[in-house]
Amino acid sequence: MAQNQKESAGRSEERALQREQRQGTLARRLEWPSFFNINPIEFLTMSPFALMRRFTDEFDRLAGVTREVAAWVPPIDIRQEENQLAISADLPGVKPEDVRVEVTDEGLLIEGERRREHEERGEGYQRTERSYGKFQRLIGLPEGINPDSIKADFKNGVLEVRVPLPPEQQQQRKRIPIQVASQ
Repeated sequence: MAQNQKESAGRSEERALQREQRQGTLARRLEWPSFFNINPIEFLTMSPFALMRRFTDEFDRLAGVTREVAAWVPPIDIRQEENQLAISADLPGVKPEDVRVEVTDEGLLIEGERRREHEERGEGYQRTERSYGKFQRLIGLPEGINPDSIKADFKNGVLEVRVPLPPEQQQQRKRIPIQVASQ
């Protein structure tokens, strides 16, 4: 009889554990915040773009998808000055030793790595942010460029690359006199 009581107690505990597991699973599902679990006024005043972004973020979160932070791409200006191309790349916070400039079959390749650290201290707290990331830009060049004549300078966070143009690519300018018509 004592044996039967032990078996009965064991089955009761097992059923209780199964019930808790089922309820726990159900409870976990109910704990997930729903996309539609937002304030109705907020829902009606959100822009369609913000609403769609929130919707996709919620699905990504539920699916376990993580997004990487968008890569930093340095802004570049390309202009023709007299008989050369002048290429400027704004690289704030990048050290000259972290930048590489190469001429490839595809064009002028500017690549490097940006490392940024920011530390903030206050009363009772310290906040440190670090961001690291590689960047790469490829600029097409006209045919006939002499790679040995290209010069690059780095000053105050700006990379300046000068690419002399071959004679056939240089601008041919001739000033045209303007005649004033008599009335």
